[in-house]
Amino acid sequence: MPTCDTCGNDYDKTFTLTRANPSGAETTGTFDSFECAISAMAPVCTHCGCRILGHGVENEQGIFCCAHCARQSGDAQLTDRA
Repeated sequence: MPTCDTCGNDYDKTFTLTRANPSGAETTGTFDSFECAISAMAPVCTHCGCRILGHGVENEQGIFCCAHCARQSGDAQLTDRA
């Protein structure tokens, strides 16, 4: 039976998720829930550290959950995507 990469749960309904990394390489994981997949695969805001579940905003410094966090890190130009 497949095992979740995050929690180690043996579960007959796991799913595999593949994410393209900025370098072009791929990261693949097997998960038993979206909670575990998010914990392992979602990017983290450079400013506040929260998991980014939406689009986020990016600059050379990193990825941010929102334009407010980007401004707090010194980038006044980034805006939220609506």
